[in-house]
Amino acid sequence: MRRGLSHSCFAPQGGLAKANRERKAKDSSSRMSQMIPAWVNGELTPVEKLQAHEQGLKHKAVSVFVVQGVKILMQRRALGKYHTPGLWANTCCTHPLWDEVSSACAVRRLEEELGIRGLFPEFRHKLEYRADVGHGMVEHEVVDVFLAHAHRPLEPAPNPDEVMETRWMDYHDLLAEVQRHPERFTPWLKIYLHKYADVIFGPDLIIASQS
Repeated sequence: MRRGLSHSCFAPQGGLAKANRERKAKDSSSRMSQMIPAWVNGELTPVEKLQAHEQGLKHKAVSVFVVQGVKILMQRRALGKYHTPGLWANTCCTHPLWDEVSSACAVRRLEEELGIRGLFPEFRHKLEYRADVGHGMVEHEVVDVFLAHAHRPLEPAPNPDEVMETRWMDYHDLLAEVQRHPERFTPWLKIYLHKYADVIFGPDLIIASQS
């Protein structure tokens, strides 16, 4: 009798242990999905995004520009963002998840931030920059920059947690506004436009917007 009772007691515990292992594995996977790739002591490591910014760790990033003709789709960052809230930036600027390739990240974030589907941005350039983004935080990013041409009218549906406003801007109008009001734009956008415009947009868009 005692032997039978012992068997009945240990069987559920074994099942509970298995369930706990599965739950821990799921929790670990969920935590990893919220990590971004950053370099710690020269080694690529999964790190929480806020930690990367607070410690100024070099980390991977993705930036997307969507263009239609000579106009660029711009987003104004939501006021709830923990750095650079309310500033204008390029179409989409984000970080790949730990196990995510940059091209997939670009497609995913266009939908999550702006409700844009069916665009598959083209890789244009890899660059590195470091910029103070306020409140003791630093963006030190190795960025894969993508460009997507919209060949049909787009109607962005901004996620209010990410984006408070969008607008289309002619390339040269954008340059002029950045020069007049640099405080309205994110540091990385100003770096892109000042140092990397040729490789991001190519001469065709830049020349066409002058005419």
